Amino acid sequence: MSDRIADIDIPDSALAKEATELVRDTAGPLLYDHSRRVYLFGALQGRRRSLAYDPELLYVGAMFHDLGLTPAYRASQQRFELDGADAARDFVLRHGLSADHGRIVWTAIALHTTPEIPTRMEPEVALVTAGVELDVLGRGLDDISAEARAAVVAAHPRPDFKRRILAAFTEGIEHRPQTTFGNIKADVLDRFVPGFERIDFVDAVENSGWSA
Repeated sequence: MSDRIADIDIPDSALAKEATELVRDTAGPLLYDHSRRVYLFGALQGRRRSLAYDPELLYVGAMFHDLGLTPAYRASQQRFELDGADAARDFVLRHGLSADHGRIVWTAIALHTTPEIPTRMEPEVALVTAGVELDVLGRGLDDISAEARAAVVAAHPRPDFKRRILAAFTEGIEHRPQTTFGNIKADVLDRFVPGFERIDFVDAVENSGWSA
């Protein structure tokens, strides 16, 4: 029987159980609890919006979305979102899901820090972002009842979460500052990494190799 939190079932398929174990063992309590809250808040938003979504795909997308911040996955020089997206796609394909399922979980993770665009895409893509925005930014907080929010946080607490998640962002991307160009994580490095210099888009245009 699956766990049930805030009237939302946690998928209990072999794939979902393995995803749970992988993230719990790899990411540590901070990102594990955050990822589970992302699933639950995303599912609650899906119910509120009357969206038909695949719980298993939403769960994998939520659980893997910050995997690129962890020591085991952050050695690359690509955006951390792509680290998690690539890992999730490979994971679902290894478990026999279709290429289309792999594309959906990849997109959900790759775009979870890109505002607005995910809302126009598949429900699983939209709801990973909705869960992230609710848990990190508080967007849509009032869409969820106080009772449901309390149940989610009781199951997956968020002690000192704001400070700790910003530290996790910093640790996961400070070795690849160029990947923050044009995305919100530049704000993190600007605040927490001395000497960080933003790449300015206007400068990039004006200083390109074109004569005019």
